[in-house]
Amino acid sequence: MDKNTQIFRTVDMNIDVSGLPTPIYIVDERLIEKNLKILKEVMDRTNCKILLAQKAFSMYSLYPLIGRYLSGTAASSLFEARLGFEEMKGREVHIYSPAYREEEFDEIIEICDHIVFNSFSQWNKYKDRIKAAGKKIECGLRINPEYSEIKTEIYNPCAKGSRLGVTLANFSEDELEGIDGLHFHTMCEQNSDVLKRTIEVVDRKFGKYIKRMKWVNFGGGHHITRPGYDIETLVECIMFIKNKYGVEVYLEPGEAIALNAGYLAARVLDFVKNNVDIAILDTSAACHMPDVLEMPYRPKIVGAGEPGEYPYTYRLGGLTCLAGDIIGDYSFEEPLKEGDILIFTDMAIYTMVKNNTFNGVNLPSIAVYNEKEGLKIIKRFGYEDFKSRLS
Repeated sequence: MDKNTQIFRTVDMNIDVSGLPTPIYIVDERLIEKNLKILKEVMDRTNCKILLAQKAFSMYSLYPLIGRYLSGTAASSLFEARLGFEEMKGREVHIYSPAYREEEFDEIIEICDHIVFNSFSQWNKYKDRIKAAGKKIECGLRINPEYSEIKTEIYNPCAKGSRLGVTLANFSEDELEGIDGLHFHTMCEQNSDVLKRTIEVVDRKFGKYIKRMKWVNFGGGHHITRPGYDIETLVECIMFIKNKYGVEVYLEPGEAIALNAGYLAARVLDFVKNNVDIAILDTSAACHMPDVLEMPYRPKIVGAGEPGEYPYTYRLGGLTCLAGDIIGDYSFEEPLKEGDILIFTDMAIYTMVKNNTFNGVNLPSIAVYNEKEGLKIIKRFGYEDFKSRLS
């Protein structure tokens, strides 16, 4: 990054961020569409359907664009379902939840095309209301194949004692009447070789039940748009299930739609020295990129290196009073100074959907870049957004 002009490069065009308010998320619409074209190619080759998992990316101003390529949205709550229904008009709306709230279920029936249940007890509780709805709703059941290669326990839906999905030992064949499909979600940011091994387990354990289904949903966690992802093996997995069982296949990635398509710009506010040089930014790991602490991981910064790689190393800290609100240690070719803008990469996913106003720290603004309009701020936040969540 040119520290004087504060310009960073995405695809083939420089974007000047020096006049922008910070912190600010910047989503490059060109990169979103690049990802969507990859996903659409998979759909065209296999005749599968791919949904946007809104849990990862819910930037609804881009839903019209996403809806031109994908089959619809996948929701984990009534509000996500409503967002998909309202903003990606005419596309499929799928929902899954560990349990549904009774007072919300009539509205779920009204706006959703597919409802996936986490247990037979939930299915039995609501199936009569679905039958009486006067519209065709596809119903599914989430299964837990008890196989996952996820190393981070908090993200592993197949960990021992998981509440997510029905295991084979608890599967009730006698209660399948009215169930149209089976859903499994066992992956997180993984390649298709993991899916292939997972499919082998699902096929062995649940194959006799898949024979009775109309569709199978492979869930999310498929990093399809990541450089080096093995699309051929993904196609092989989809076609194996389609050809063996004659069912429709759904996938619902979230990260793949906006992977490497967004940034977070933040300014340096001050410096502190305590054994190491510390730069305080106007952003926060705890508030604006919570997965940095939750996963944890170290986000990349345009023009920065590993500690000691370049002459000047800093620990980057956030605005909250949380002692652990630390983004990480980075090195730079030149000393940082107050007012410098740092550009964090891959900040479209699991940021806007998970950020918070802890300590009253303001939410980052949101901007989008496209060829026609250039860089445009589409959302600013302020005190009323903070206050409206309190009482």
